[in-house]
Amino acid sequence: MDARRRLEVHAREWGVVVEETRETPSSLIAYGRRGREPVIIKVVRGDGDESRAGEILEAFAGAGVVRVYEYTAGAMLLERLQPGTSLVDLVRAGRDEEATDVLAALIRMMSPSHLPTAAPTVHDWSRGFERYVASGDSRVPDVLVRHAQRTYRDLCGSQANVRLLHGDLHHENVLSDSRRGWLAIDPKGVVGEAAYELGAALRNPHGCLACVKDASVVRSRIARFAAALQLDPQRVLAWAFSQAVLSAIWAIEDDGVVASDDPSMLLSQTTYSMLVETDWRIATA
Repeated sequence: MDARRRLEVHAREWGVVVEETRETPSSLIAYGRRGREPVIIKVVRGDGDESRAGEILEAFAGAGVVRVYEYTAGAMLLERLQPGTSLVDLVRAGRDEEATDVLAALIRMMSPSHLPTAAPTVHDWSRGFERYVASGDSRVPDVLVRHAQRTYRDLCGSQANVRLLHGDLHHENVLSDSRRGWLAIDPKGVVGEAAYELGAALRNPHGCLACVKDASVVRSRIARFAAALQLDPQRVLAWAFSQAVLSAIWAIEDDGVVASDDPSMLLSQTTYSMLVETDWRIATA
């Protein structure tokens, strides 16, 4: 059944009057109302991370995230966030520190009520390194891949206080709502320690070159996150490095290409240099 037909079925099943629709590369999104309540139906194409977002959102129970009212495999009924402007706007307005504080506050709020059975672990995601090495591809420099794979493995083995994480928490995935404030959307859902959650934010938003190229900016952002969340800044840096390399690998797997100026590539080079400068070694978390 194609996405539009599935949308029609779910709109009828969930009692939604659809007012308009738009398409993204991965989903069909419908804006409408259920009774007087403005809602969104999201129908996901394919069977990727987005297809289980309803279950992940249910586990967070609206704490720091958009509320999910109904869901099934590959489709969900969500509250509509209004006006729905993204956190990217704060950074573009020169208010990156404020945006960082918003992200940290959301991480503190997102306290899951349970652990979904289908949620992968951060260790599961490390298999991307193995696939890339086996592929023989060389677009991501070997020195970065080797160090990132070892760093990621050591971090996985020394985690503390693991829990369900959003898994893709960055500025484009945080929207404003006039009633509830800033809220996260589109979780992937992964089990790991809180320091892992910062990796996506540190290589975003797209277009902010200083955020990924300027070591002083990267260091300042990490320090602000670490202070707000009581985390070891060196572990945050190490996760940011290893995840940036893994993100570049995923880009190659998904799109067949990763540009030299891709934020993941740029941040991986910056954070690698920062780690080398400090001669950091994994310690027990």
